Amino acid sequence: MSSSTSASEISSSKLPWKHRLLLRIGSTITDACCRSDFTVNRWFTGILDWKIPPSTKPIDGVSSFDLTIDTSRNLWVRIFNPVIDGEDSDIQSLPLIFYFHGGGFAFSYADSALSHTSAHRFAKQLPAVVISVNYRLAPEFRYPCQYDDGFDALKFIDEVGEEILPAKADLTRCFILGESAGGNLGHHVAVRASEYTLKKVKMVGFIASQPFFGGEERTESEIRLSNQRPLSLRLSDWFWKAFLPEGEDRDHGAANVFGPKGRDVTEVMKFPATLVMVGELDLLQDGQRRYYEGLKRMGKEVKMVEFENAIHGFFAFWDLPQYSSMMKEMKDFIATHIQNSIVSASSSSTNK
Repeated sequence: MSSSTSASEISSSKLPWKHRLLLRIGSTITDACCRSDFTVNRWFTGILDWKIPPSTKPIDGVSSFDLTIDTSRNLWVRIFNPVIDGEDSDIQSLPLIFYFHGGGFAFSYADSALSHTSAHRFAKQLPAVVISVNYRLAPEFRYPCQYDDGFDALKFIDEVGEEILPAKADLTRCFILGESAGGNLGHHVAVRASEYTLKKVKMVGFIASQPFFGGEERTESEIRLSNQRPLSLRLSDWFWKAFLPEGEDRDHGAANVFGPKGRDVTEVMKFPATLVMVGELDLLQDGQRRYYEGLKRMGKEVKMVEFENAIHGFFAFWDLPQYSSMMKEMKDFIATHIQNSIVSASSSSTNK
């Protein structure tokens, strides 16, 4: 292989042809939607964004319904409820997962095909009751709108969860799951939730799948994988420019969470145990490792898993072996920390 071969060519050669084609098409469409003035061509995205309606009748073992929280900002959630049958039919309760989709804070909705299908698969395979949050998008709504929406959705469920959630949803075994920009959003919601007195919801864990973090100083992986599909360095910079407050740079605390303008979470005592998932061919990997090291340094319980030959957004390719490995890691993480929460609750009860 020639030394001049680009990173995108190297990674693409390791993917099946249909995935390479989808990446090329997806990258072309995204580029066409992202204008040079840091606005989004919503007319174009509206045509291409295939929506899936909810279904109270189970489809492939999962039913779903929508719940409106605030019409003034179009804040709503889609709730996925798996049908438990067969040898698992005696399960009395299921963990509750707040799911934040990716899209650079600028693309996708809870009813978009990819977001819907991802949440549907999580509900069935983990299994869990999944709450997919439809948060506002940049650049029409910049920071901190997305964080406000995510946290307000959590507070809403904390207030009325038992009244509207499926009976098997266990509010005391709650996880946040965020992918890409959703992983960034998940971190900030977890910080807010850790400092707020929740009445019913108990935050047990946070799963950050290839979380979208940044900084002004270029990392080695950003330089080496700058032309990688589907997230190039140019597109990553565009997303930050469209999301952050005007005049701010990538060292803003929203992007560089433990950087010079970031927030030390050492004293945030209730920050949940965290799983960070990293892709070998993701230009964001150095920032994700830095996040992992930051949590460790601040005394938080955190585990990092790296996936070989995994591009950014590999969670969208359900037939790849990395996807199966990711699901196993998430399932193990959830089971471990549910068990830990049971032990902790039992110990606390004994000591009273």
